[in-house]
Amino acid sequence: MCGIVGYLGNRKAIPVIMQGLKSLEYRGYDSSGIAYVQDQMIHVLKKEGKIENLDTLLDYDTDTYLGIAHTRWATHGKANDINAHPHTSGKITLVHNGIIENYAQLKKKLIEKGKTFVSETDTEVVACLLDTLYEETKDLLKAIALLSEKVIGSYALNILCEDELDTLYAVRKDSPLIVGRGNQEFILASDIPALLPVTNHYYLLDNYEIVKITKEGISFYDQKLNKITKVEQEYTGDLEVSSKKGYDHFMLKEINEQPEVIKNLLAKYVVEDHLQNVFDIKKYQTIEIVACGSAYHAGLIGKYYLENLASIPTRVTYSSEYRYQKNFFDKNNLVIVISQSGETADTLAALKLAKEHGIDTLAIVNVVSSSIAREADHVFYTDAGIEVAVATTKAYFAQVVSLLLLAVATLKEQASILASLKQLPSLISKYIHHFDYETLAKRFIGREHIFYLGRGVDFSLAMEGSLKLKEISYIHSEAYPAGELKHGTISLVDEETGIIAVVLDHTIKEKTISNLKEVASRGAQVVAITNDATDEFCDEKILLEDYDAVINPLVAIIPMQLLAYHVAKLKKCDIDKPRNLAKSVTVE
Repeated sequence: MCGIVGYLGNRKAIPVIMQGLKSLEYRGYDSSGIAYVQDQMIHVLKKEGKIENLDTLLDYDTDTYLGIAHTRWATHGKANDINAHPHTSGKITLVHNGIIENYAQLKKKLIEKGKTFVSETDTEVVACLLDTLYEETKDLLKAIALLSEKVIGSYALNILCEDELDTLYAVRKDSPLIVGRGNQEFILASDIPALLPVTNHYYLLDNYEIVKITKEGISFYDQKLNKITKVEQEYTGDLEVSSKKGYDHFMLKEINEQPEVIKNLLAKYVVEDHLQNVFDIKKYQTIEIVACGSAYHAGLIGKYYLENLASIPTRVTYSSEYRYQKNFFDKNNLVIVISQSGETADTLAALKLAKEHGIDTLAIVNVVSSSIAREADHVFYTDAGIEVAVATTKAYFAQVVSLLLLAVATLKEQASILASLKQLPSLISKYIHHFDYETLAKRFIGREHIFYLGRGVDFSLAMEGSLKLKEISYIHSEAYPAGELKHGTISLVDEETGIIAVVLDHTIKEKTISNLKEVASRGAQVVAITNDATDEFCDEKILLEDYDAVINPLVAIIPMQLLAYHVAKLKKCDIDKPRNLAKSVTVE
């Protein structure tokens, strides 16, 4: 959530900064702002709502070569112009990603010293505290180091100072920040896409590290202000991530990229009829998967594969609950954490807790050298590429397949399953184009309530389908175990209810069909994603071919993604940037 950009270089800063900021819109935000240096002054402009609102205030030809900008996700105070970043206090102007947990105590002490505040934010408190420390030390580097000792929480800060109008400072803790180096120009950002207009060469900042940038170059410091050397890295992925490549939305583009993502993932690990270089999970007696949102749902399908193929008991836990429940740490247990961004705050905290208790950890992540990737004992990269749409598709699919590969790697006989998996990219392409999803979507656009039903692994699939629909269409949707519906919740079902059912698992299919007939008898409209062509138990079918217990759950993902997409498109929703949602949730 939130996006940060800072620029110092030989180009006019506003076009570069705003291009970078717009590339981070997928992270989620509700206001935006910019501060830039011109005529020996720091100018601040900020506006509630979309970046387009800020654009109306800007002159892209302004003669400025240094600036910082921010897209804000409201946490402390409403989404409005006053609470938007940047914030200024005294000689300090800054932008901030993260949450300051002790801001109330700090604010009280600062007010007692005579300081005043105009916003409701924790960020203005940081600006005020830094300005106070700067007044005392007369040295901004020392002030930033002292700030890190006094604030509790997470932060990535880009900082301008009235006394150094040719210098850009930054510091981070538990919130991502990277430093790009171009040709006599430098850019700070919270994610790779914002760097790419300037450079694909960058440095990763670790916790408490401070960076000072001038026209002469970059200097890195640790918290004790010792100069340190950082290893420069190079991003080698698609430099056209900001292009929709002819698709109406990034989400549709990323759905269509899934065959290539899975093809590349399989090519990385499959050699003829066996897997290589896949982390060995056979020595563990139990596995715990810890994740949030869609990654949690991927974990549920992973549980199905790990238990049925690898015969390893597996539990799936929400990251946000993991630290606050009773955990029975066992050295024979493996904790697998899943995160698209590798920066998910709850998941990172759960990972650290497991490590504190000496438990082996494996991270399934998409972003190389992300916080979670660096913290985990072992890493399985999904290599899905940058995903711009807030609602995940290709990253989720890659997570599911990654978990499947972990399970298959435990088997002595892998050839038959891998032969099936090699057909998966073509099957994904087939089901992307196989149905008239738009016509089916018309059945649901007028409904206020939709249930997704399934049993077993079908229910795990239904949970992700329901999440996709509510994320991008804003229709109230709930996934429910089909067999539990009659234990109370069926009281909500009537002629206005929409039902989307997943009916694939042959071991329990007849029971699920019986449940669907119950809701149909109460007037509900039922659309089934199924491989059963024999029984008339629904109003409409998305009929899939019947493959095997490994492939069937995977091909069902595509209809759910496209059904949600077309419902949202018919409703004219902002599909790539749904309201109130963020791509990377970097605060708890």
